[in-house]
Amino acid sequence: MILGVSVDTVESHQQWCAKDSLTFKLLADDHKEVVAKYGSLHDYGKMQLANRNTFLIDPHGVIRKVYVNVNPQPHSTQVLAALAEMQKGASE
Repeated sequence: MILGVSVDTVESHQQWCAKDSLTFKLLADDHKEVVAKYGSLHDYGKMQLANRNTFLIDPHGVIRKVYVNVNPQPHSTQVLAALAEMQKGASE
């Protein structure tokens, strides 16, 4: 499952999903609780925003891989390769 989390509002997520035809779920963490617990909250001047980090979490809830400050454009290729490697290791 793919799940995105940001500090933006539900309304902004709906607009973003519609605009970019996103098909994965986005959670609005406008209280910044989840983002802070994952160490992804960053101060940008007077604003607190979420860094673009990715966490690969296995079915048991264990974080298997972390990507910090990712570039969204090529990142999906990296994640798919890591998932394929993880699945390969699980089947051996």
